[in-house]
Amino acid sequence: MEKEKLDRLSELTAISRKRELTDEERSERERLRLEYRQSVVANFTNTLEHTTIVEPDGSRIRVSKQKRSGEDK
Repeated sequence: MEKEKLDRLSELTAISRKRELTDEERSERERLRLEYRQSVVANFTNTLEHTTIVEPDGSRIRVSKQKRSGEDK
């Protein structure tokens, strides 16, 4: 997410603490929040996909190869 959008999200949050947001401002803030959350999830997923677990025996396992709980074997 670009810095300008983060700054705008922070600005809208600060405004909301001082007064009620207009409908337009509220929808803009919700759109920016959604974009921010999607960006955080994408970055976290990317980090996990490139993470390797080193077992005590020295073997390496890529996190992306691990089965998630609840997945079929």
